[in-house]
Amino acid sequence: MTTQVQGVTFRYSHTIGRGEASGTGFSYPVAMARGHEDLMYVLNRSYESRPDSMRITICTVGEDYVGEFAKGSPARNEARYPDALVWPTSIALDRDGKVYVVDDWLHCVSIYSGDGETLNRWGTAGSGDGQLDGPSGIAFDAEDNVYLVDSGNNRIQKFTREGQFLAKWGRPGRGEGEFDLPWGIDIDTNGNVYVADWRNDRIQKFTAEGRFLMQVGSSGSGEGEFNRPTGVAVDHDGIIYVTDWGNDRLQVFDTDGRFIAKISGDAEVSKWGKMKLDANPDMWLARDIAQGLDREKLFWGPIAVEVDDQGRIYVVESARNRVQVYRKLDPFFAGKYDGGRL
Repeated sequence: MTTQVQGVTFRYSHTIGRGEASGTGFSYPVAMARGHEDLMYVLNRSYESRPDSMRITICTVGEDYVGEFAKGSPARNEARYPDALVWPTSIALDRDGKVYVVDDWLHCVSIYSGDGETLNRWGTAGSGDGQLDGPSGIAFDAEDNVYLVDSGNNRIQKFTREGQFLAKWGRPGRGEGEFDLPWGIDIDTNGNVYVADWRNDRIQKFTAEGRFLMQVGSSGSGEGEFNRPTGVAVDHDGIIYVTDWGNDRLQVFDTDGRFIAKISGDAEVSKWGKMKLDANPDMWLARDIAQGLDREKLFWGPIAVEVDDQGRIYVVESARNRVQVYRKLDPFFAGKYDGGRL
């Protein structure tokens, strides 16, 4: 499907994923990060009853499986499994390709090499400078400083990669620079910080020092309105993408926060999904007689969004164990595109 609004064209490319406890699939994915050479790192939060399927899946944009690492803690037994994850919420890569994972149960950030070796873990619970309460989103600036959404403390904190506290801003409330359980975060090419203010149903934009610049959105289901936004991403042109979790859609805004478009989902069966169906022909037959499969293409609680330098947009859906991929096309290319993956 193609969506063209105000001179900007968005075209569906393909879907990545299927529900699996390990290997070629995801288990309640909540975030992803783009690596080098088309690699993707997908964070699987899984369920408390299945900590064995909690992991980071490495695959490519073309849905080639590479591997997985990091596991959950059985029965939240951190003492016996000191390197395990419990409630992972977000993931990001620094410029060296190290993988940073935020855990809102452990109130910490775990760091891995690009191929999964455990390197470090920092963070402690609390409300003081540098302490965390249920952290969620994570993003890096151009100097590789870490910006963390300290959700339970309703603030943003800035750290070095090694976990040294640098700065903070925010407090509970509904005014400018105030938060109510913020979640996602991203940083644009100018160093400005965008925060998905979840319970306030808005995106807030700040300078790198925390000075309020702009609010995007308000509560509701109309164009430009949100029902619990979770993720935010900004591309190199300053276009803003927001996963409108409660409204089951992705919304797009220009650099001034004006609504551009909404996308409701276009998913097809993924390559991994077709592999499983081909291996079980009865499943294809069951799909032939199933009712309501047209709903399968739609977003269901999209939770995170990422963009890359090739104009690709990745929308993570936990409930459907997949990532839908779109491409933003410039006007010249959009008129000449004739289908296929991008």
